[in-house]
Amino acid sequence: MSHAMTRWLFGAAVMAVAATLAGPAAAQTKGLPSADPETAAMVRRQNAECAACHSEAGLRMLPRHDIDVKTLSGLLVDIAKFDTSIHAGMACRTCHTGGYREFPHVGAASGKAETLPCAECHAQKTFRIEPQVARSVHAKNLKDTFTCSSCHDSHVYQTAARLRDPALIVKQDNAMCIGCHGSDEKFAAAARALPVPKTRPDLDAIHAWLPNTQRHWAAVRCVECHTPASTTRTLSLSHEVLNKDRAEKNCVTCHTQDTALRTRLYRWQAETEGARLGFVNSAILGQAYVIGATRNTYFDYIGIALVVLALGGVALHGLGRVVAGLGRGGSK
Repeated sequence: MSHAMTRWLFGAAVMAVAATLAGPAAAQTKGLPSADPETAAMVRRQNAECAACHSEAGLRMLPRHDIDVKTLSGLLVDIAKFDTSIHAGMACRTCHTGGYREFPHVGAASGKAETLPCAECHAQKTFRIEPQVARSVHAKNLKDTFTCSSCHDSHVYQTAARLRDPALIVKQDNAMCIGCHGSDEKFAAAARALPVPKTRPDLDAIHAWLPNTQRHWAAVRCVECHTPASTTRTLSLSHEVLNKDRAEKNCVTCHTQDTALRTRLYRWQAETEGARLGFVNSAILGQAYVIGATRNTYFDYIGIALVVLALGGVALHGLGRVVAGLGRGGSK
């Protein structure tokens, strides 16, 4: 294939990918007004250059013949998922600096390529989260090999506030845990950093104490039991992941009127819905059946009123009989 044809195909690939990145989310840029058309266009153009290689479509139409396809195939990004992620609209070069700024770059072999740490942008949250992470079972066992990206894929991750639907939140967050704890390959790769080698435990076996285990995993997150309550108002969850010995095993923690789920998994719904339907936890009612939590206050009031009326009726009936008896006695 001629050099001119290669360049033409490459240009076509860039434009095609750019079209997929032109959604509303692409207008959100770090540190600049999202309505700035020039900045949004620049971000789309730059990200399209990256996606021209780092995507399934780009892998099929590479701009150069000397690219290591095997290595590149492990560095692909799902453009559709990225466009709905928390980082949608940000330029790839915001995080991938140094040698990555040159296009096409020559990879980490340049000696200048690097990826900024999460704390570079998320300093305020990192300040609160780092002490929690330091106390977690992961940090104690895996030390420096366990990082933010071990759980949070920056190209895919969405916050609970963005997802809002508890079913989607559970699906995303549990996939982070099961991704390693449900995979022999990934668990073994992480376990290599342990001081004592460890094989992946059987998740079903170690959770055998939990009734309807699979239903729990489909309805609540692993972290509901494996993290303590957050002490920071702006964080619905603590990042102190607990081992099995310290994990929550008291059913009443969730199965009660004051369920912990209301301030954790259902936090974003509870804040907006409140008790507008009369239910103590109206946000939970539409998604799950939690004994003690899905109660309707209006029904409670009606029930109390009926009991009071019944007792009042019995009292009036008794009083009537007493009065009638006294009346008959006085007429003799």
